[in-house]
Amino acid sequence: QVQPVESGGGFVQAVGSLRLPCAVSTSIFRLYDMGWYRQAPGEQRESVATISRLANRNYADSVKGRFTISRDNMKNTVYLEMNSLKPEDTGVYYCNGVATSGVLWAWGQGTQVTVSS
Repeated sequence: QVQPVESGGGFVQAVGSLRLPCAVSTSIFRLYDMGWYRQAPGEQRESVATISRLANRNYADSVKGRFTISRDNMKNTVYLEMNSLKPEDTGVYYCNGVATSGVLWAWGQGTQVTVSS
């Protein structure tokens, strides 16, 4: 059973930065399209950024120009670099494999990001 493990969250002031790594326990990580998702309090989980196995990237409009998704296939890890953070970026951040409709695996614990104004 593949289980993503997110980390790197914390409490940060607005315009600050955080880098979130997500380790994925699979030997064929390089074959998966990967995504970062977040769930704000009282809201549904939403896609933030995706990176294909060929490193093509897509971002939600709300984070374009501020967030960068990357991957290290040697370490089976996907990253989310977050800059110029805003209070509305607050939420629990998750990573998962991208499926045609939905995600590939059960959700992990996520990592909490709290941005103060």
